[in-house]
Amino acid sequence: MVRYVYDFTEGGRDMAGLLGGKGSNLAEMTRLGLPVPPGFTLTTEACRAFLDTGGEPEGLWAEVSAHLSALEASAGRSLGQPDDPLLLSVRSGAKFSMPGMMETILDIGLNDDSVLGLAKVSGNERFAWDSYRRLVQMFGCTVMGVDSSRFEQSLALLKDERGVRDDVQLTAADLARLVETYKNLIRVETGDHFPQSPAEQVRRAVLAVFRSWNGERARLYRRREHIADDLGTAVNVQRMVFGNLGDDSGSGVAFTRDPATGRPGPYGDYLPDAQGEDVVAGVRNTVPLADLERLDATSYDRLCAHLRTLERHYRDLCDIEFTIERGTLWMLQTRVGKRTADAAFVIAAELADEGLIGPDEALARVSGEGLARLMFPAFDTSASTTVLARGVPASPGAAVGAVVFDSAEAVRRAAAGEKAVLVRQETTPDDLPGMIAAQAVLTGRGGKTSHAAVVARGMGKVCVCGAEELTVDVEARCFTTADGTVVEEGTVVSVDGSTGAVYAGPVPLVDSAVIRFLEAGRSEDGTRGVVEAVARALARADTVRRLEVRANADTPRDAARARRFGAQGVGLCRTEHMFLGERRKLVEQMILAGTGTERDRALADLLPLQRQDFVGILEAMDGLPVTIRLLDPPLHEFLPDPTRLAVRIATARARGEQPDPHDVELLGAVNRMHEENPMLGLRGVRLGLVVPGLVAMQVRAIGEAVAERLLAGGAPKAEIMVPLVGDVRELHLVREEVRGVLADVSRASGVRVDCPVGTMIELPRAALTAGRIAAEAEFFSFGTNDLTQTTWGFSRDDVEAEFFPAYLDKGVFPASPFETLDREGVGRLVGIAVAEGRATRPDLTIGVCGEHGGDPGSVHFFHTAGLDYVSCSPFRVPVARLEAGRAAVERTEGDDSR
Repeated sequence: MVRYVYDFTEGGRDMAGLLGGKGSNLAEMTRLGLPVPPGFTLTTEACRAFLDTGGEPEGLWAEVSAHLSALEASAGRSLGQPDDPLLLSVRSGAKFSMPGMMETILDIGLNDDSVLGLAKVSGNERFAWDSYRRLVQMFGCTVMGVDSSRFEQSLALLKDERGVRDDVQLTAADLARLVETYKNLIRVETGDHFPQSPAEQVRRAVLAVFRSWNGERARLYRRREHIADDLGTAVNVQRMVFGNLGDDSGSGVAFTRDPATGRPGPYGDYLPDAQGEDVVAGVRNTVPLADLERLDATSYDRLCAHLRTLERHYRDLCDIEFTIERGTLWMLQTRVGKRTADAAFVIAAELADEGLIGPDEALARVSGEGLARLMFPAFDTSASTTVLARGVPASPGAAVGAVVFDSAEAVRRAAAGEKAVLVRQETTPDDLPGMIAAQAVLTGRGGKTSHAAVVARGMGKVCVCGAEELTVDVEARCFTTADGTVVEEGTVVSVDGSTGAVYAGPVPLVDSAVIRFLEAGRSEDGTRGVVEAVARALARADTVRRLEVRANADTPRDAARARRFGAQGVGLCRTEHMFLGERRKLVEQMILAGTGTERDRALADLLPLQRQDFVGILEAMDGLPVTIRLLDPPLHEFLPDPTRLAVRIATARARGEQPDPHDVELLGAVNRMHEENPMLGLRGVRLGLVVPGLVAMQVRAIGEAVAERLLAGGAPKAEIMVPLVGDVRELHLVREEVRGVLADVSRASGVRVDCPVGTMIELPRAALTAGRIAAEAEFFSFGTNDLTQTTWGFSRDDVEAEFFPAYLDKGVFPASPFETLDREGVGRLVGIAVAEGRATRPDLTIGVCGEHGGDPGSVHFFHTAGLDYVSCSPFRVPVARLEAGRAAVERTEGDDSR
């Protein structure tokens, strides 16, 4: 028989898949001897069984009842006991942290009778009624489906009536009255009564938490974080401890290090006379954790000792929730904490210095995605700015957008291509869609451990919390600053998540400290912590990685920057980009040439220009490979837009004028060259085979550039890549022409010019016949952009706007296949081509030059697939270097940073 329930004394952190992250870590803290209120966990298997069938798994409630009885026996109290009731919390806990996305119900076991007993035994009538109103509100929302705003409205009306601002100012009589208001609200909204049976409360709460796995916000969060939908959540049932018993009680959230900066030492928020959800929700502004030392030195010292124990045990930043009940400290949760990109690099380096982790595990603890965020521009603080407010810098970065005051408006503006800043007094889990859509989140209340801060950090979203001088008026769609300035919805502001400053209007941007370091090769004063941590991670990655990292660069400037960023060559130089601008006229002449002589003249004019481009790139990458792709796009892309030509011609004729003969000639050429699907038409190798002299001109320019660099004492390593090959005979014909041209250049220059010839694998047929193509190709480079298009049958320019949002929403694919490689389809073709290509030519060099070469997840696949290098844009080179190193160590060290 399947077992569905485990006591906290029976589990451990290695059981997260079964007990969820929260349950496994509660069990681990119990095993460590930390003060954890007793309880038990219903497994993720129970959740999956319930969701699959719609009913409780057989035997589940019998197990729960047995564990409830054991909990009652150990406490010496029972659920619903009128004189001294046992109260419970019921909390979700999935394998991967999903903060605030599923349900929690506290104070289960209270009813109209036991609330009186709780008041008597605690000696605090207000506390008892406050606990009861929390239960009725949570149960009404979570279990019975009443809109949470209805309860909030009732509470706000009561506070207005009593003339108070905070909940803590309400009396016991006020709260008793509020409980009756809440119960009446439930009865009116649902036609049902709030249950007085504690056993019924537990049962319905557990099932509601199971159902919350498929709630809208939980699904949205999983899509955002790429968490599988079939994992399910565990449920933790635990004896309640109370932080709202008076000044000697309270609740808080603590980190073993600052999750925003990585600075060592206890860090967090504390709220006296409050329950844990008050801290996270930001309903009152917290005090820094350091203030606890003054308020309760004994509990503070014990907490710090427990934090040290947990960090040493987990060997990582730990995030802890705790409650102090009348001077007694209780640990309610721990997990490996979410952190900013800055903190991730700093913490990994410091833990390695402290000997808690090795250098490879330190590398595994950071990510290319985080490094990319550190490379984003920052605000230019030297510019003239107007500071509207300052708050807690909860999640770093620089963001500019129009102020909006609810989630729906943020989503609407994002869908329209506008940038928004979501402003709330405090956020709730229901704000998740807006937080995802917005560029930044700004709240009037809360600290670094509030819901807004925790979720924003997890998503890498800019966030400033607790800007107390702001008065946020959602109804009026505005906020007011301390000096009386009114900022209305739609007004553009700039939010600095690194300093906590909020500026009026757009603030200019400058390169980040990490970019400046990569450009200069040294760090600046004030930036050394994170910059040096990044440098160490990149150095370790370069030491252990097998994959080389090259850059996609079309100009000497791009090539030089890529080299400074650590590129080991150019994996893709697109020659068509050299035909744009003023040179477009020469291409037009080649296309419009009526005779071979005219075409040869146009090609001859282009040759020296191409040669000088190649000389500059080969010089910038001297000694490193430069893979130059022959002309790829259809020739009509170099001609003017036909609609504009037709309008100019028609306008001239309407005026009784003769149209420009050149326009008429160009329009005729465009119409002749029109293709229904040009991306599958006359382009790539096909151009080289049907346009006489085109391949010869480009190859001669490459060869002469190589010769010039050799004669200048350089070490050029040019490689010639033929695009869109689908059959080995195409490559054979082009390769023969290349050999002949290079032989001519060698004779004319007096130096041997020898350039390897290879091909892009960007058609399914090329991948499936790679063994034959390898007989002619000296290297392969996967063009994964076109390979994705031709494998899926997508036209990228059309599908990304037309139906990708729906496909992502429906889970057809977890991420755009143009951003992260489709391993099942395109990845399988890559695997076939690698295996068959190397079977023919064991020393075949294989790389990738599509956009996937800089995508962190795709880099790991290319490492596993056995490629020799990845190539990406210059700014993605550091990301690819880091991920190539992580790919090399991930199987030995693992990565539990999630």
